[in-house]
Amino acid sequence: MRIQPRQHLLDIWKATVRSSWRDGAWQWGGRDGSNSISDAEQLLCILLPATTLRSFALDRPDATADTMARALAPLGTELTIPRNLARILADYFERYTADGRPVFAGGSYVTPAQQDRGGRGREHDLVESFAVSVTLSLAAISFVRVFRHSVARDSLRRELRSVERRASARLTAAMVGLLRSFSTHVFDADDTPGRALIAALDQDGLPARRVVAQLRAELRETIASFAEVVSGSGQTTELEGDHRLFECGWSWGIVADAPRVELVKAEEAREPEDAAADVGDFIGEQPAGVAENRPSLYFTAIALDAIEDLFSERTRVLGLLNEEQQRLARALQLRWDLTVSYWSTVATFGGTAWPLENVPWRTTDGQVSDHHTLLVASIVVKDLVRRRGSDSSLAQVGSVYDKLANRSGVLRRFQPEDSRGLLHPSGLVVPLVEGGEHAAAVPASWAVRDFTTFLLRRSVVVAGLMYDVEARTRLLHLVDRLWEHLESRRLGPGTVIGPQPSWYHTVRLVQCMVVLGELLSREPIVNDRLVERARDLLTEAEQLYDRELMVGTAETSGAVHDLLTGIRLRLERARSMLPSRPGTAVSLVASVLHELDSLDAVRGDDGAPAS
Repeated sequence: MRIQPRQHLLDIWKATVRSSWRDGAWQWGGRDGSNSISDAEQLLCILLPATTLRSFALDRPDATADTMARALAPLGTELTIPRNLARILADYFERYTADGRPVFAGGSYVTPAQQDRGGRGREHDLVESFAVSVTLSLAAISFVRVFRHSVARDSLRRELRSVERRASARLTAAMVGLLRSFSTHVFDADDTPGRALIAALDQDGLPARRVVAQLRAELRETIASFAEVVSGSGQTTELEGDHRLFECGWSWGIVADAPRVELVKAEEAREPEDAAADVGDFIGEQPAGVAENRPSLYFTAIALDAIEDLFSERTRVLGLLNEEQQRLARALQLRWDLTVSYWSTVATFGGTAWPLENVPWRTTDGQVSDHHTLLVASIVVKDLVRRRGSDSSLAQVGSVYDKLANRSGVLRRFQPEDSRGLLHPSGLVVPLVEGGEHAAAVPASWAVRDFTTFLLRRSVVVAGLMYDVEARTRLLHLVDRLWEHLESRRLGPGTVIGPQPSWYHTVRLVQCMVVLGELLSREPIVNDRLVERARDLLTEAEQLYDRELMVGTAETSGAVHDLLTGIRLRLERARSMLPSRPGTAVSLVASVLHELDSLDAVRGDDGAPAS
């Protein structure tokens, strides 16, 4: 691959600190202003690699790599960098807490409606903020918890415990927000949403009633599982009836009339200083919902990614969730399963040709966009991971990604007059429609501007799941070309766009580099044909080695004896590596065969040992 994720992450670290740390203090805000989402993205530019990639870890000062310390040198030494990061985290949690309640407003990221002169739309809690808070809070808890073991001073340990408690409170509040933002939109097959859904699914010109019957049959387990949705929003009793259809996922914020999530007292006394607290009071009053009870594809994809963080290996190994959060996580897991099952069933409905492949995707409210196709494809991949889908299914998703890259102009040299290029700066506009008595004629809106970075990250994910070497190589070639596209749009010196960086775009590049770093850290894919070839070569080499020992070549000189000892060690290493790295085993065996042939040639035609 042409991308060098390690170097790019180091460059981003240097640029982030250079922009954010001035005169011994952290400067919040970027090109899009300061809000709960942008400021979290700013922090994650450093914390995401530091808590995900082992080589970038900063929470054990005695094990911090010199390269990492140099990249963050303005923050101090390997001893003071984690201390300063913990204090910056404390500042963030303080900034976005009001009256004891964590705040999740979109602020300057939201474009208010024209008639909203007071900017009320910017004050509503957003799913985007819930999602990024889950990621940031988990990163903060794991970071300070590990760092605390390296700290001896009691005052600093108390400071770190305080940061952990605040991060845990924000995590709980974000999880509650996600539960109350889940939406189930039910409609008749004859209604406008029903007709739009049927049109999207019908690839063969079937009667509408047949499409409805087949879809309900494929979704019967999903429909039955809605009876288990008992906390937060999303409950429904309206799915009975052969003509009823639905869609589920996350709205843009807390759904109007969403019930309050009941919390129990959680005894979090892992250490004496961790006082037991009433979690319900700790996160403050749960605000009334205002969002329309209708899922948004964009916010659904964002929520699904965040919920996956709750079940990551690091979260489990470090025990980052307390008992109350584990209960909330189980409720979110149910919604994750329902949503992934629904969208995957819809996207792959019918025969071998998927509705997903009919680009662009049309939503039930009539919106058409390549971005919608990209979002639905990302959900399909989650289902394929869960069901251990075949390489052929992953390849179908990969072909959709390739089609999207071509349609959007990513794989062509960009021209200023190219209208397709507008997909990147302006992106997809998602209306933040309010529900119930809050409904407005012209809603506030949310701009989605991450098409290329989203496509890049999802392509890397799919490539990492593939075992078919050729299909994987094709997708990684697409990844390289997507990166070239992004590099061509990188702002150079003298660009007139303002002095502040965009944390919105930067953190998405960081996510891409982290996913790439994880992919490149894995063992290479094992090719069964190569394993068989390596085994055959190894068998021949071992037989020739044994013959050399039999004819006594090693007795002629100490140099030959040392050579045969080295050959034995390489053969042993080749056999140990044969199941996981057959190519390396072939290379080792080839060198052994070359040296054994040289010994055979020196010995001569009579087979006697050379003198």
